[in-house]
Amino acid sequence: MKVVLLEDVKGHGKKGELVNVSDGYAKNFLLPRKLAKEANAQAMNELKNAEAAKAFKVKTETEAAQKAAEKINGKSVHLTATAGQGGRLFGSVTAKEIAEEIKKQFQVEVDKRKISIDGEIKAFGSYPCEVKLYHGISAKVTAVVSEKQ
Repeated sequence: MKVVLLEDVKGHGKKGELVNVSDGYAKNFLLPRKLAKEANAQAMNELKNAEAAKAFKVKTETEAAQKAAEKINGKSVHLTATAGQGGRLFGSVTAKEIAEEIKKQFQVEVDKRKISIDGEIKAFGSYPCEVKLYHGISAKVTAVVSEKQ
């Protein structure tokens, strides 16, 4: 019997998949527990629509990430910080501060957890950073730290 899974079923498939199971397993286990529904014309149509919606969502998110990557790739993000003697910063420049500056300067929303910095930024200078915008899409930016006037 062909059924469309409504939940993940161990050993058979994930939610939304069309699987072929034995009649007894479907009638006595999957259907009474609302883990699956019979694969009739209506269920197949719903499955097809859900897959199309998912593909459209992935496509739009990928396009948005590509546009954001084009906007910030190769650009410099200018940050200011206070420092003590010898040019050492009080504390360090964090990914959160870099994300806020990217939003201010380029109007691109970036999650601070998606910014990777090589080491810590504890002195003035330029530091390369990688911003991961979407699966397989990233941009390289340079964080330029200067002294607060």
